[in-house]
Amino acid sequence: MPITATPARLARLVAPLLLATGLSACSPTQLVMRGVADQLAAQGQSSEDDLELARDASAFYLKLSESVLRQQPRHAPLAAAVAGGFTQYAYAFVAFEADRLEATDAKAAQRLRERAARLYLRGRDHALTALEAAQPGFRAQLAAGRPLRLEPEQVALAYWGAASWGGLISLSKDDPDTVADLPLAIALAQLAWRTDPGFGNGSLAGLMGSFEVARPDGSRQQALAYFDEALRLGNGRNAGAFVGKAEGIAQPAGDKAAFLDLLQQAVAIQAPPGSPLALSNEVMRRRARWLIESADDLF
Repeated sequence: MPITATPARLARLVAPLLLATGLSACSPTQLVMRGVADQLAAQGQSSEDDLELARDASAFYLKLSESVLRQQPRHAPLAAAVAGGFTQYAYAFVAFEADRLEATDAKAAQRLRERAARLYLRGRDHALTALEAAQPGFRAQLAAGRPLRLEPEQVALAYWGAASWGGLISLSKDDPDTVADLPLAIALAQLAWRTDPGFGNGSLAGLMGSFEVARPDGSRQQALAYFDEALRLGNGRNAGAFVGKAEGIAQPAGDKAAFLDLLQQAVAIQAPPGSPLALSNEVMRRRARWLIESADDLF
């Protein structure tokens, strides 16, 4: 995940950037940049379960990766890592803090939500830009409802683009133009779903469930099916699937007992060392604990 790399590890990636000018006389600079992009994208998939370390590393990683991505706009893995990095940072460290502050400092919470919205927008635009580079006219065709297909390597872009778009919409209830984009965000997620429904060990299925709940004419039964598929694909090790079902199904139904049971299962999950879910599980366990503490206020 993009927010997992440490500054020390990432600092080693800066050297090729500094050497690029000197090497250009005997080797194309773009080849150097491509190598850096490959390394940054790989760092974005590394595992980390220390939230504070991940947070401290994020800003450096994202700024460096953005600068390289401008030079390598068709590098899909790096674009996905950057889009995912902004989306995860907004959700885990900005929007969540806003939720925690809401009861004691509404103005500070609102400022944080505005910042989270900007970060979500940034993540979405990186994903859409990369998809547009790969398929010129992609966004116009998406808006027009025309048939589109994704290559397998583009699924991550569509997933993070849809996830960040959904996050942006959720924080833009006073902006009707942004809210009106919900069908486009859903259509993007559906493209990913048709290509690789198992993406992210249930993360995509969970996103589909959240979108189904958010749709004005959404089906609770279909949402439940998506969340249950997320649990199956995660093999009981994806904390986000439990939290998603708790917030998307149990809470709206007023079922406090099911809500707490799902959250307690999320808290109990321990990802094995090196798991790609290590950081996301830690983020969702933290949210689950906060929701458990807040349950009396939510029901």
